Amino acid sequence: MRPDARAWFQHRTTSATSLAEIDVDALLTAKRRGGHRISVVLPARDEEATVGVLVRDLVDRWVDGVPLVDEVVVVDSNSSDRTTEVARAAGAEVVAAADVLPSHGDRPGKGEALWKSLAATTGDLVVFMDSDLLGDVSHYVPGLLTPLLTDARVDYVKGCYTRPLRIDGEHRPAGGGRVTELTARPLLNALWPELAGFVQPLGGEYAGRRSALEQVPFVSSYGVEVGLLIDLLQVCGLQGLAQVDLGTRTHSHQTDEALGKMAGQIVNTLLARAERGRHGRRLEPGGLLTQFSHDGDRFVPTSHTVAVDQRPPMATVAEYTTLRAGVVG
Repeated sequence: MRPDARAWFQHRTTSATSLAEIDVDALLTAKRRGGHRISVVLPARDEEATVGVLVRDLVDRWVDGVPLVDEVVVVDSNSSDRTTEVARAAGAEVVAAADVLPSHGDRPGKGEALWKSLAATTGDLVVFMDSDLLGDVSHYVPGLLTPLLTDARVDYVKGCYTRPLRIDGEHRPAGGGRVTELTARPLLNALWPELAGFVQPLGGEYAGRRSALEQVPFVSSYGVEVGLLIDLLQVCGLQGLAQVDLGTRTHSHQTDEALGKMAGQIVNTLLARAERGRHGRRLEPGGLLTQFSHDGDRFVPTSHTVAVDQRPPMATVAEYTTLRAGVVG
């Protein structure tokens, strides 16, 4: 690891693996002194099996129990199940991604929901969590908020964790995050070695100051997390970034084919941000991923679009600035 990345890892990585490690009273004091408003966002698509439990715990603990969070917002991306009803019944404010900034249309992808969430929330501190989390994650929100509330130099915080993996009925204590280890980490280390200290660059749990988040584009697809990390490095500098060890993260796992598509989107996101090469041309990723299946007789190719599709920095969107003027005013 490069010296700057090693120094960052040692000084900007903290631990919050359980509520016992978090001084909640100190966070409440810091929130009041700073005049902060805190929003928690859960992007969701067909997550009725898990989103209700997550929302209920968030609302019970951090809205009704301890007034750390001011709003819990689920941004629904055209779910075909009861995600919306379940989340609303559990206490979340639910908005459809298509109904936010409707003049800008609606695109598929997690990143689209996250981008739209900036226009659907009011907090100056925003926490993002995936909607398919399993187990006790009650410490995630205060853990992610701690660096933001206690250190004014920090603008963006990534969660990191071990990720158990279950394949064919076999449980492994680690091994989840295969796209991270086989795709994202090697490319980040090669192209942005100062980011080598991030344990989970693709992790779905992170928090940031709105003032920083609204300055960067949001990739609409699975490349959103790594895109934010690279772009916020340019906006905030390495010392404006931090990470928190949240212990263990358990969630549903995807097929190898689905992971391949995810990896393709991440590669395209990274290459689109790569520096100009020796010949003075920016790298231009192809935008297609071809995968193969076997029908018993021959290999059959199938191609998927993995080109980078992204939204502009929210601060450049006129409708958003008008909305924020109304909130601040």
